[in-house]
This record gives sequence, structure tokens and C-alpha cells, in this order.
Amino acid sequence: MNDKELLKDYVRKHWAVYMAAVLLIIASNIDQALLPLLLGRFTDRLQQDLLTMQDVIRYSLLLLAVAVSYNVLFALGQYTVMKLGRRFEFFTRDKLFGKFSELGVQYYAKQGNGKLLSYVMNDVTYVREAISNGITQTTNAVFLLLSCVVMMLASGIPPLLICISAGPLMLIPFLVVYFGPRIRDRSRRVQETIAAMTEAAEEQLGGIRVSKTFAVEDITRERFGAKVDDITEKQLKLVRMSSLFQALLPFLGSISLVISLLTGGMMVMHGSVTLGSFVALILYLRIIAGPLQQIGNVINMMQRSGASLERVNKLMAEMPDVRDRDQAVTLSSVQHIALRGLTFSYPGSSQPSLKDLNLLIREGQTLGIVGRTGSGKSTLIHLLLRIYDPPEGSVWINGSDIHEYSLDSLRSTIAYVPQDGFLFSTTIRDNIAFSDRSAPMRHIEDGARQAMIYDNIIRFPDRFETRLGERGVTLSGGQRQRTSLARGLIKNSSLLILDDSMSAVDAMTEKGILASLRKMRKGKTTLIVSHRISAVMHADHIIVLEEGRMAESGTHAELLARQGIYAAMHKLQEEGLQDAADQYRVNRS
Repeated sequence: MNDKELLKDYVRKHWAVYMAAVLLIIASNIDQALLPLLLGRFTDRLQQDLLTMQDVIRYSLLLLAVAVSYNVLFALGQYTVMKLGRRFEFFTRDKLFGKFSELGVQYYAKQGNGKLLSYVMNDVTYVREAISNGITQTTNAVFLLLSCVVMMLASGIPPLLICISAGPLMLIPFLVVYFGPRIRDRSRRVQETIAAMTEAAEEQLGGIRVSKTFAVEDITRERFGAKVDDITEKQLKLVRMSSLFQALLPFLGSISLVISLLTGGMMVMHGSVTLGSFVALILYLRIIAGPLQQIGNVINMMQRSGASLERVNKLMAEMPDVRDRDQAVTLSSVQHIALRGLTFSYPGSSQPSLKDLNLLIREGQTLGIVGRTGSGKSTLIHLLLRIYDPPEGSVWINGSDIHEYSLDSLRSTIAYVPQDGFLFSTTIRDNIAFSDRSAPMRHIEDGARQAMIYDNIIRFPDRFETRLGERGVTLSGGQRQRTSLARGLIKNSSLLILDDSMSAVDAMTEKGILASLRKMRKGKTTLIVSHRISAVMHADHIIVLEEGRMAESGTHAELLARQGIYAAMHKLQEEGLQDAADQYRVNRS
């Protein structure tokens, strides 16, 4: 994507409004350029002793009219540009969030939340300032300079005097060429360090409980301080460069004024220029000092926003790793799933996480998936959800390759409950009804009962309207998991996937939830991924994954009879439960 394509698209869409705003600012500049002309003529009449009271009133009214019209026109033009700038800010942030929604987990694995927030907060703001203040100040500076030049000629000021006085100003383009790229480069480095600092702040605040638990506040403060010091160093370099540039422009304006005083004063003394024209020239040069300062501000602003716009456009050019085909169809329900020689490796990995899996999951079947940590259980689920793309022809749903279906319909048809179910900083009701905020209260309560969280919720003073803290910290680990489970259950999808989503609940609660699932999910497909044998023992079919391969499959009884991996896991867990029960009885006695 071209560096300025995002901005070009927006300006092209609103070019008529921008043009109207620019014309208003141009008209205000022409008005302002009339002031020295009027004052010069007033001075000439005063010097020639031709001034009357009628002239005083007439010039006073003209100056008042020019002042009022200038302020009205400039205010209207500036308001229009600022309004468009705010709309651009909204439009760009909306597009950025849409891009965030499109990008896959591979992109987020390489990026921190703080860096992504920096795009939305800092970079968009800098670009908005450029297209609002930048357009206003650029138009104002350029056309006020032109208006002043035209009016100086109209005032009868000799062109030679104008050229001599404006000579130092001819150095401005050379200064822009020298300072511009250097300011842009330093601005880009500042934006990158701000993104790194935001990322560090987000990480440190997110892990503040861990820091306090381990009493390492001094270490975290030192790490964050290093990021702040880095920003300070780079910002000071930028400030030194931009301040020097902004100081040089008014300095050239002052040199121009000194030259005009010397040259113009001598020409007045020799009678080649009238006193009124000389006064007008001085006033015009004083007016020009403002635009020169604005040019410096604009160039600094444009260089800084150029670096930000480059970052934003680079993000917008990112393509999602997983995306729909051109002719993707809608999946209405999941009837059966087939894995045919599924082998999958994560990007950058030399070893496959899944190896030659073959499996048929029939409609209405409950499938248990067990295995040691790292055996590929969650990887299989991620491929069914197309969080990562499986190889062509390896995953089939309802007799069609999974790639034939649109991502939106595929994921909408599946209810997925992960182990670390994220809860938002809103009410319990909104968290449970996340997939359908219009869900009736009775459905939300039913989902809470099935997840065995209902009794906990009604003990809160505000019940389902209780607001949760960030990431659901108001609730315990088990309560958060059960709230997340309720969120999946109320979807009532044709396929429910539980990815170790009861790991934080006690055995009795797990038993109750599983009994509720068997009753409510009759005739619907359910996949239960767990390291607990108790969670899958009632499944219609169980598979055991070992280093990405399907090591065993069958019912609970069949797998126990084989005395393999599953039986060993079952024995180990049963012995652990027995030891815990024995210890409990000893403690009670």
C-alpha cells in the first residue's frame, strides 16, 4: 500500500468540503493582506496633510470590516478542517480495529498489545493533527505570503525593494530539504519507542499482582524506567533538530526586516518611496513572520505525521494468514467431521505438531480427546476453528473441505470454550450473552445453571448485573471458567468444543456440569479436550494423542482393558484422588 493511500482516499472522498474550507481560509488571508495597504494609504494622506475627519471615519470602518470578515472567514474555514480531521480520526480508528479483527493469531504472536494501542492512540492522532492543523496552517501561510506579495506590488512598493527585502526568505526551501528527512527519521524512531513503552506499561500493569507477589517492584520499575529513558533520549534529539529548524525561519524573517529598514529607509530619505509605502512594507514583513513560523510548524508536523502514516499504512497492508476463499459458502450446522491424513506444523517449526490423523466424528457423538501436555490436543481444535489453516483436503465438514466455508459462518456455528476463557470488564450478563446480547434473561440463567455458576451469581448484590473487574478479576478462577462455559452453552450450537475448560473447577462441580451436558447435548456433537480422565470417561468415543499421533482410540472400558497410555493416566489420577481422600480422612481424625 502506498504510504499516503489511506489519507488520499479520505481526502478524495471529502475533497469538496476541503476545497470549501481552503477557499474560506484564502479569502481570510486576502482580507488580512488589505490591512497594511489601508494603513499605508492612510499614512500617505496624513503626511500630505490631506486627512479629514471623514477619511478617519471611512478608514476606521474599512479596518473594522476587514478585521471582522477576516475572523469570521478564518473561523469557518478552520472549524470545517478540524471537523474533517476528527472524522478522519474516527474513520481511521474504525478501519484499524477492523484490520485487527481480520488478522490472525500469527500476527498477534509477534506483536504486543501496547504496540497495537500505539497505532490507535498516538499514530492516528498525529495524522489527524497534520490534516487539520497542517491544512489550516499551510493554506494560511502560503496564501498569506502570496497575498502580501500581491498587495505590496499594488501598494506601489518598488519590486527591487521587495526582492532585496525578501532575499533571506529564499533560503527556506534549502532548509526544508536539509531538515525535513532528518526530522521525519527522528519522529519515526520516537513513535517506535513510544510503542515499545506502551507495550511495556501494558505488560507491567497486567502482571502487577505477580510483581507484588514476588516483591520485584524495583526490578519492574527499573525495566520500565529504561524504556522511558530511551524515549527521552530520542525525543530530545527530535526536539533539538525541530527547534533549530523552527528558530531559523523567524530568524530569516528578522534578517529580512532589518534589510528592509536599511534599504527602505534610505529610499524614503531620497524620495523614491513614499512614507506610506515604507510603512506598508514594514507591516507586510511583520505579517510574513507569522506564516514563516507556521511553515516551520507544518513541516515538523508533516514529518512526524508522515512517520505515523507510514506505520499505519504498513499495518493496513498486512494480510491475514487465514482468510476466506472467493467463493466461500455458508455453513449452517456441523453434521459430521472427517480428518484424513491430517499432518500440521506451526509456522517456523521443523517438527509437525500433528501427524497423519484419521478420524470420523459423527453427528450427535461426544468425543473425548486426552493426552499429555504438548501432545497436540489444542492444535487439533485450532485447526477445526481455522485459527490456523489445516492443509488442503485434510479436514472435512459435512463432506466438504473446511476451506470451502466462510470463516464467519464456521466459527459462528461452533461454540468454543477455551481453558483461559477471557471475561470482559462489563456485567456478568453481558459476558454470558457475549455472542447474542439480545438473548432473553431466561436463556442466560439456563446457561448459568448448566455451568453450575447460577448459585454463585445470585449471591452478588447485583446478581447478573454485577460488573466484573478487568479480565474478570472479581471472580475466582473456577467462577471465571464456569462463566466462560455458560457463554458457550447458551449458543446451543450444533458443535460444542470444550478445550480443558473445567480444569479450575473441583471434581464434584465437574461431575455436575458433565451430567448437565449429557442431558442437554443429546443429538448434538460435543468435543471434550481434557487432561482429566473423569471429564471424558462418559464420552461415546475417546482418542489419546501422543506426540501428535493418535496412539489409542475407543470407549473408556476398551481403553482401560488395553492397559496402554490411557489406562496409565487413569491409574495415576485415581491413585492421586485416593491419596488425597486418605489424607483428608487423616486430617479429620
